[in-house]
Amino acid sequence: MSFTHTPAGRIAETGPQSDAERQARVDLAAAYRLAALNGWDDLVYTHISASVPGEPGHFLINPFGLAFDEVCASNLVKIDIDGNIVGESEHPVNATGFALHAAVHAARADAFCVMHLHNTAGVAVSAQPGGLLPASQHALRFHGHLAYHDYEGLSFSPAEGERLVANLADKPAMLLRNHGTLTAGRTVAEAYVLMATLIKACEIQLHAQACGKDLVVPDAAVATRTAAQLYDGGAIEGAIEWPALLRKLDRIDRSYRH
Repeated sequence: MSFTHTPAGRIAETGPQSDAERQARVDLAAAYRLAALNGWDDLVYTHISASVPGEPGHFLINPFGLAFDEVCASNLVKIDIDGNIVGESEHPVNATGFALHAAVHAARADAFCVMHLHNTAGVAVSAQPGGLLPASQHALRFHGHLAYHDYEGLSFSPAEGERLVANLADKPAMLLRNHGTLTAGRTVAEAYVLMATLIKACEIQLHAQACGKDLVVPDAAVATRTAAQLYDGGAIEGAIEWPALLRKLDRIDRSYRH
């Protein structure tokens, strides 16, 4: 595949790295490593982006050309909303790939972290006319809270960005038809946990459909009630799970923190 990866512009850094940025870098690098451990990566493609705390309009993204398991806190690249590199970095970025993320970050003040993957189960379910069915407890987390966006090709234009964010509206997750999955979280942890739940829901659906028979699903009242319980009044997800996931990574390889 051929893309324009690095914009011509570079912007000077505004000051020293804050403690909040350092923590955001560690969390974002952890999300990349966890995605790699789960087999959610797609060669060097797809991205997880996060806002830089205290720096409106600045974001962190993976260096283009590195595998997800090579990402660490120090090699994440700081960019602006147009994909221009902020400060010094020896790494290029996929500005074209960031365009989708930029559209969501710009439209949603609560989208601190945007995670977009090409995981197999998500793409497969996105290609089904009915999309994600309420066939599991995992899927019910997204009952009434899942958006869809039709495939428009490789080139992501500003006009498509407007259509995508209109389709996403205030929902935390989206299936991009024939393309992949997307989650938007108020924290890196929330975006990751939402993605893990969505992918598992897609995997369960595909396994259940393998028998070739109609699926048993809860009735509408049960589905609606369960979705409300899982939504939990809008509580931020990932707060309990994230420390455990970081401990798991630390046991395997602490280099993501570097």
